[in-house]
Amino acid sequence: MKLGYTIIYVADVPATVRFYEEAFGLERRFIHESNLYAEMQTGETVLAFAGESMAEMNGLAIRPNRKSELAAGYEIALVTDDPRAAYDTALAAGAAAITAPAEKPWGQIVGYVRDLNGCLVEICSPVAD
Repeated sequence: MKLGYTIIYVADVPATVRFYEEAFGLERRFIHESNLYAEMQTGETVLAFAGESMAEMNGLAIRPNRKSELAAGYEIALVTDDPRAAYDTALAAGAAAITAPAEKPWGQIVGYVRDLNGCLVEICSPVAD
């Protein structure tokens, strides 16, 4: 088995796509005409956003992601060669600062923001081999 998709349920799919384009430089793969589902170009694994109503349509009960509430117990990590510049770009696009990029004991540079939905996003350098 392999990880194929990460799907985050959000209140506004098109707004989330625009935010991820501006804040993180990701490119949209597509947005369904219903505006209830979208995918971003992220490499081998797809980052997707689905409208909260899609959860109900799929028979799922979820706790909605909200900026005003404690972040959910997951994060997505976006890897870049320049996490400090990427962090600044994310903040300029409206991400909420959590932890500025700092070097970890294993040499990786890691910072955290919250997106417009309140989801945790790690902005980090590649892990050295």
